[in-house]
Amino acid sequence: MIAASQQWLHATTGRITTCPHSWMTAVHWVDQLATKGHYTPTQKHGPKWGPTTVAIAQEIAALKECRPSVDYLARKLKVSERTVKYHLAMLRETGLLVYRTKGTRLRGEGNRASVFERTIPAVFDEDMGIRTVGEGATRRPVGAAPESRTLLGKLAKKAARKVRRTRRRAPASRGQRCTLMQGGTTGTSTAAGTHSPSEAELASGKAKSPTPKSSKRGTRTLNKVGRRYQLARQLIAQVPWLRGASVARIAWIVRHVADAGWTALEVQAAAERLVCDKEPRRPSAVLAYRLASCHLLYTTPERRRVLVEDWQDSRRAQQTRHDEHAFQDLGTGPRSVAARRAVDEAFAAIQARLAPAVEEPADQAPLMLEDLTKDEIVALRLDAMRDPALILSALELLGERDTRRLYTNRLVDQTLALETIHARRDTLAPAF
Repeated sequence: MIAASQQWLHATTGRITTCPHSWMTAVHWVDQLATKGHYTPTQKHGPKWGPTTVAIAQEIAALKECRPSVDYLARKLKVSERTVKYHLAMLRETGLLVYRTKGTRLRGEGNRASVFERTIPAVFDEDMGIRTVGEGATRRPVGAAPESRTLLGKLAKKAARKVRRTRRRAPASRGQRCTLMQGGTTGTSTAAGTHSPSEAELASGKAKSPTPKSSKRGTRTLNKVGRRYQLARQLIAQVPWLRGASVARIAWIVRHVADAGWTALEVQAAAERLVCDKEPRRPSAVLAYRLASCHLLYTTPERRRVLVEDWQDSRRAQQTRHDEHAFQDLGTGPRSVAARRAVDEAFAAIQARLAPAVEEPADQAPLMLEDLTKDEIVALRLDAMRDPALILSALELLGERDTRRLYTNRLVDQTLALETIHARRDTLAPAF
């Protein structure tokens, strides 16, 4: 019997086995001792040494790295995990297994299985007369006593064979049992006198039963925790800056307002009503910062309704200011003085050449694009490359067809693409 303090690799008196076959030889030697009653487990309850222990030892011997998982052995042998733990304890008590490292349970990383070393106890070497060289657990055998070689041969044959456990079968009932209902062992059934109902008494075959079952289960109501999680999911789906947040974390943050009966719109209005410059960066932390003590301030549905109306009015006013600002930026053109001067000169040159003169006779045709010289067209295109606002103005004055003829399709497409990107960026900008 090996004490618990000696079931470690640094404290064991046995030697590390050289091969799985020699280790199974020692297992069958312990099996013979347990069969004769020379080994009794220290545990007062649970299974004893038997075929299941040898079968578990065979599975351990087949492992390349001796790190048997309890759930793997239980699934492989179709036994419970508690049974596997009992038999592993018996293998450690007999000195056949020692800990190299003991398994741990780390939070968030899963359980780690224990790593064992297959060892042969010193009493086996003494009983079989096996001579070893070396020191400690790294000793290796060099010979055996002649009188024990026959027994070693028999144990080696057992180790070469695979032991299979006999499965338990449910006990078959033999004959009839005496019961209080029948009062004896007669085989006569109490249902022998029954008969099948007539055709007229059978159901009509309709889809609906004449006596339908009444369902007593009503509408399912959420408890306090369910209401918190429901509000958290609604907020994550409704508020843009909460996308991807943890539902459990948001449910814990909104626990007070959820218990007070707040809706998702009321929570969003309270969270986006006031925005501070010094706020945390994580969305859940921002929500917790902005909802602090709100459940104590807006205690009635009327106060929360006024809060939502003020928030919606502020959002509409902010969207109106944003649209006006975007419209003004679109029509002001370049902001620098030199660029505006160049735009004015270009407009003046275009209008001077394209617009008909006042003093011209009525029968004279206005100046067309074909009247521009090659140098003038090149100069206009260079100005448009430096300032794309000229192309936008020409689109309003001349139309798309003449603007593309004057500035080429490439310059017009580039300007329109840039304008689309700026408009989309302004649209996707957050409103708070």
